[in-house]
Amino acid sequence: MMGKEELFIYYLCILINIYMTQKAKECCPKFSTEKWDEKSHNWDKKQFIMKWIPTFFHMPFPPMIGCKITKMWKVAEHAKKMASNKEDVLMLFYDPHAFKSELYMSVTGDVPNAKNKKLSGKFESKVFDGGYNEVPKFMKEMDKYLSKKHEKAKKYLIHYAYCPKCAKEAGHNYMVLFAEV
Repeated sequence: MMGKEELFIYYLCILINIYMTQKAKECCPKFSTEKWDEKSHNWDKKQFIMKWIPTFFHMPFPPMIGCKITKMWKVAEHAKKMASNKEDVLMLFYDPHAFKSELYMSVTGDVPNAKNKKLSGKFESKVFDGGYNEVPKFMKEMDKYLSKKHEKAKKYLIHYAYCPKCAKEAGHNYMVLFAEV
């Protein structure tokens, strides 16, 4: 039986997969662990568009996820503010409390008719490979990694590299934890 996080991500990825399949032959772009594993990122007003979805004790309502991501993708594409290389697009998930999740999609500039957000600060990233239910374990591993660098996470944002279909084809279920330090 799937846990809440697994079910959420599973439905999200199915919806992303459907949308991406309709838009292009490539579903999820190839993921390079070297680009994100144990890297420091100093973001100075890095541009994103943001939407939030209601959750019930961290459990999102799956139909809303696909709808929100599809709208974000369309509005960014229409504004011509998507990275030309899809491998550079980040879709970050942040769960500030039990009744709300925030979705952040990286863009290359301000997007009309979208909630534009700029993130600044130092972020450490580390790649993990495993099931969605392992996220709490990965956060603890990330905390250990950060403590070796004498840093502590203020909050976590998570980028999931593949939908379930692409993860199965790739033989990996990569996710990148971004810790704001």
